[in-house]
Amino acid sequence: MSWQLRVTHRTGYRYATPATQSYNEARLTPRSDRRQTTLATRIETSPATRAYRYTDYWGTDVTSFDLHAPHTEFTVLATSVVETADEAEPVRSATWKDLQSETVRDQRTEYLTPTPYTPNDQELSKQARALRKGLDPADAVLAICGWVNEQLKYQPGTTGVHSTATDSWRAREGVCQDFAHVSLVMLRAIGIPARYCSGYLHTKPEAKLGEKVEGESHAWVDVWTGGWWAHDPTNAIPVGPRHVWVATGRDYADVAPLKGIFTGASQSTLDVSVELTRMA
Repeated sequence: MSWQLRVTHRTGYRYATPATQSYNEARLTPRSDRRQTTLATRIETSPATRAYRYTDYWGTDVTSFDLHAPHTEFTVLATSVVETADEAEPVRSATWKDLQSETVRDQRTEYLTPTPYTPNDQELSKQARALRKGLDPADAVLAICGWVNEQLKYQPGTTGVHSTATDSWRAREGVCQDFAHVSLVMLRAIGIPARYCSGYLHTKPEAKLGEKVEGESHAWVDVWTGGWWAHDPTNAIPVGPRHVWVATGRDYADVAPLKGIFTGASQSTLDVSVELTRMA
């Protein structure tokens, strides 16, 4: 069953002293791809800026904008309406031998290589190899995501935006970013190409039409086992109609919703709010 969702994502900056210049990139536009269709999308800023749009290397829609006038507040408001698809089914057409082939390893090398957020970790790699025994690649993905869900406690505040998979594994807790990073380390360790996905999750499966829920950015993994399919290790569920997919990359660094620099101000505070509404 498909859903139609409206997403409103507001990010506000407040500066202690006026900022004289601000440069930003926003990855807040949902994708139109195999499992969802973006029906409408808009990004507004206050103060108003001139925006430029492009598609980055990973296929994500990016809106960049800059402001060259003194300002003490800056707000980015992204609004989208998206029609999502039913739950993603595992793809089972690739064998372990296929995944080890030179062709696959060459074409998917960026999703097999360690990154600063997803470094080699001997303990996690050993556990991944143990979990894959006797399973085909797709079932190994489900086993690893389920294991990560059981081992990590969802606990905001323990890790930060710069924490690595190893950091969150040592703490045995974290948020969706950490669940995704730990899963990526383990999947890549056994030769399964896997990428980081960012977006949103409507938190009420039985939501009524028109019902708003407060939310936040969410993250999960997309894996290749003969074709791409997605799974949510934070909740141990398939990616389905309640998920809105925005960006994809090797790890969080490739998909940060909003990043930029400013000059002139000594410090800033950040306020973020997300609302999701089921429309159909």
